[in-house]
Amino acid sequence: MLGAVEAHRRALFLLFCFQTGSLVGEDRDRFSLHRPLLIANMRVLVVEDDKKTASFVVKGLRQAGFAVDHADNGSEGLKRARHHSYDAAVIDVMLPELDGLSLIDRLRTEEITTPVLILSAKRSVRDRVRGLQTGGDDYLTKPFSFSELLARVQALIRRASLEPELTRLESGDLTLDLSKREVTRAGRQLDLQPREFALLEYLMRNTGRVVSKTMVVEHVCGYDLGSLTSVVDVWVSRLRKKIDRDFEKKLIQTYRGVGYALKVS
Repeated sequence: MLGAVEAHRRALFLLFCFQTGSLVGEDRDRFSLHRPLLIANMRVLVVEDDKKTASFVVKGLRQAGFAVDHADNGSEGLKRARHHSYDAAVIDVMLPELDGLSLIDRLRTEEITTPVLILSAKRSVRDRVRGLQTGGDDYLTKPFSFSELLARVQALIRRASLEPELTRLESGDLTLDLSKREVTRAGRQLDLQPREFALLEYLMRNTGRVVSKTMVVEHVCGYDLGSLTSVVDVWVSRLRKKIDRDFEKKLIQTYRGVGYALKVS
């Protein structure tokens, strides 16, 4: 029988597979019954004193399915980390009462092994090395896109679960090979342009979930550029022609005024 830690790690990995559409058939149906509980159990601590940044990060993580606790100073962050078990923590460097690096040092001294993503406006190699040597697991400089922050948090959790990173995504009869950069549907190879590939990857990693135009732009372009949201309809239309046009079952769904989703059932 799996121990508590091993079972939790396995649950995290299965949840990631479910969210990316890598669980199919009976496995996906069976796991979907337990998904709400597992999402609620994936808990992230955000320690950030800037109200705008904190709101941006906390809101985004909650929309991604995480339970999120927020602390606006280092002392409160340390207190929360001592009393709760987190799957990951996002910690700013410049914090009141107890700065971010001192907080991370205290966590490691007390053998709290929560994976930590450091946020900082300091971009030099020296600062990044110092952050990682203090005990941080990853380092993200400001300003940043939420899609990158989310990807880094997910990567920290995958690493902590000791499971290999996926290189292949599957949603129904649609398959995307990340290493070979190939896409097939029902065994038929599809020729996608780089932007179409990035868009499809994002939709498949969020199979069954609606993503907004702003989220699509941020992911495909790598940064937030609201003025481009008007062309998302064009991108989706081009992708839909290649993914759905020649197939009876349509995978890409439009939710007017909300966004798009890739659904297999």
